[in-house]
Amino acid sequence: MPETEHETAYALGTSRTLWELVERRAALTPGRPVLLQGDRTLTFGELRDHAERCAAGLHGRGVRPGTVVAWQLPTRIETAVLSFALARLGAVQSPVIPFHRDREVGFALRESGAEFFAVPGVWRGFDHTAMARRLGARGIFEAYGSLPDGDPAVLPPPPASGTDVRWIYWTSGTTSDPKGVLHTDRSLIAGGSCLAHALRLTADDVGSMAFPYAHIAGPDYTVMLLLYGFPAVMFEQFALPEALEEYRRHGVTVAGGSTAFYTMFLAEQRRRPGEPVIPTLRLLAGGGAPKPPEVYHAVVRELGCRLTHGYGMTEVPMVTMGDPEDSAENLATTEGRPPAGMEIRIAADGEVRLRGEAVCRGYLDPAQTAAAFDEEGFLRTGDLGHLTASGHLVLTGRLKDVIIRKGENVSAKEIEDLLHTHPDVADAAVIGLPDAERGERVCAVVEQAAGTEPLTLEAVTAFLRGAGLAVFKLPEQLEVVEALPRNETLRKVLKYKLRERYS
Repeated sequence: MPETEHETAYALGTSRTLWELVERRAALTPGRPVLLQGDRTLTFGELRDHAERCAAGLHGRGVRPGTVVAWQLPTRIETAVLSFALARLGAVQSPVIPFHRDREVGFALRESGAEFFAVPGVWRGFDHTAMARRLGARGIFEAYGSLPDGDPAVLPPPPASGTDVRWIYWTSGTTSDPKGVLHTDRSLIAGGSCLAHALRLTADDVGSMAFPYAHIAGPDYTVMLLLYGFPAVMFEQFALPEALEEYRRHGVTVAGGSTAFYTMFLAEQRRRPGEPVIPTLRLLAGGGAPKPPEVYHAVVRELGCRLTHGYGMTEVPMVTMGDPEDSAENLATTEGRPPAGMEIRIAADGEVRLRGEAVCRGYLDPAQTAAAFDEEGFLRTGDLGHLTASGHLVLTGRLKDVIIRKGENVSAKEIEDLLHTHPDVADAAVIGLPDAERGERVCAVVEQAAGTEPLTLEAVTAFLRGAGLAVFKLPEQLEVVEALPRNETLRKVLKYKLRERYS
């Protein structure tokens, strides 16, 4: 890439607000496409103009700076326009994943104090408008095929500060009620900048959004598009092989999402060996879930592209990211390096702690905020890991995923990584289960590869022994399932459901 493009991207990353970033990119390349969906194309200039008209329409409905607006919308061009319209107004946004239902949505509406709620109407057979009314939501309006519209002349000046809380994202709530995570425009720009610069992308690339735009990855990815001036294909409903036509049609060069997406692309490639499933693909990238080294090697070997994996969470959308030019060893076994401005500290117990501009401001509940940060202002992640001599981060598991068997610590991730090298295992999760004699016993839950002989505990433990796993770490229970339980965003395995099922 010419140095001037890099310099432009870094300069845009200094924008105080997301709206300032939109305006600066639109002034530079107004006619370049930013979002592609089916036969539709939205340019950077149109994104700015449509968002301003939508902001005027919202203003006419009573939305003002600081007004809390919740939205539960699919990955669609209108969703991005509405979100940037709210950013133009300086409203507080509370995105809700469209797959969530009464319990999670009702909680988000109550806790955020949302004064308006944008829904898609009936989507994928579910009536979101009826649910909103059932929950007593205020200011309900549908924003699927059309958006509020008005004359931008009525708008107040755009927000000047990027450090005010204007975003409430929701954690998955897998073991209790979700947490409302507080973000600013600057924290989202910082996270997206880390992703953009690490991947070494150019204006000639074509990306893809196969995940819910309401996920924290939505602004993360969009910031990347704005910084480097290239488009992405949006998938309202993602499934393979159906989505492959859109990847090919638009010449996608960068795809991914998380480890589950990598394995889905691999499965498609294995159905048609010798024929690239996406001929233009040069890079898979993602994060949000552990990446076994064998998955990295399989992608490079079979898909013929590079794979970079990163580390992020709702509280910190991007912590580290792999560099496509890094060594195969680092790309396979680490989560990459942090950008300038992200401090990583490894606590005495091995917990990864974070401090920097991309870190959230805390939670809606002040008590949760107090518990989440240590005395020096570092966020406690609950993840275990270490930094290599070269500054790469290696994650070794979760604090809650350390299985204590007869007083010995067992890493679930170590066993999972080895199981992924078994030719008959498609995916695996390892959990600790209560055991009267041992304290906890090691249980491996696996999806089998198609067309393979049924696995047995004896065969699995023999394989792990042969791979050099210590005897005290060997699974004492094996469960074979058709599909591991996953969430609907980045397809992360829900281990709490496995613990509930097998305890």
